[in-house]
Amino acid sequence: MFIGHYAPAFVAAALPGRARPRLGAVFVAAQLVDVAFFLFVLAGIEHMRLTPGHTAMNAGDFWDMRYTHSLIGTFGFAAGWAVVARLRRQSWRVAWIGAAVVASHWLLDWLVHAPDLTLLGAGHRYGLALWNRPQIEMPLELGLTALAATFYVTRTRAIGWQGRIAPALLVAVLLAVQAIDWTTPQPAAPVDPAPPSFAVTALVAYAVLAALAWWTVRVRRVRAGPAVSML
Repeated sequence: MFIGHYAPAFVAAALPGRARPRLGAVFVAAQLVDVAFFLFVLAGIEHMRLTPGHTAMNAGDFWDMRYTHSLIGTFGFAAGWAVVARLRRQSWRVAWIGAAVVASHWLLDWLVHAPDLTLLGAGHRYGLALWNRPQIEMPLELGLTALAATFYVTRTRAIGWQGRIAPALLVAVLLAVQAIDWTTPQPAAPVDPAPPSFAVTALVAYAVLAALAWWTVRVRRVRAGPAVSML
């Protein structure tokens, strides 16, 4: 799961009510676990390798994610997000919505990963391995993202011409990044450990998408009443 992780962020940023997190913030929250993972990989704390055919869609063999992708670790990042939000004087509602977006990462990864997710950092590994079923995974990921982005657009209104193009540009970049991810050929031979460029590329992609989301926040506002327009 890549752009599918952003589906909860789109929904969270347009929830009804007086307080909700900003789209840029929850775009970071949606991938916080992966950002930490790739930083840990670069630091030698967690590890991955590239194994041709590890799954049909992805050569990434994430064999050591004990801190970031254990269920307890993900909950720890979610709780940390809530604490930081409260320290920044955000409401409990905003803090826990953001924390829920962070926590959603584990569930969405559970759908697609080969069994490499744990509950406590060791022991039995979980994952439904939909990366081995591209005919299911690809429509699922695109569908989740499309529905959530549509919810965000119909619940917000544009401020000027930039507000009209911002969501389209954000979605276009999401689709472009996902297309690159899906079409990058798997290596011909195992690469252990994965080259640092793999982690750096992922971190750059997350940063670009978060920046576009922050820009979108500046040029759109959540509607006070019922959503009636895509613009």
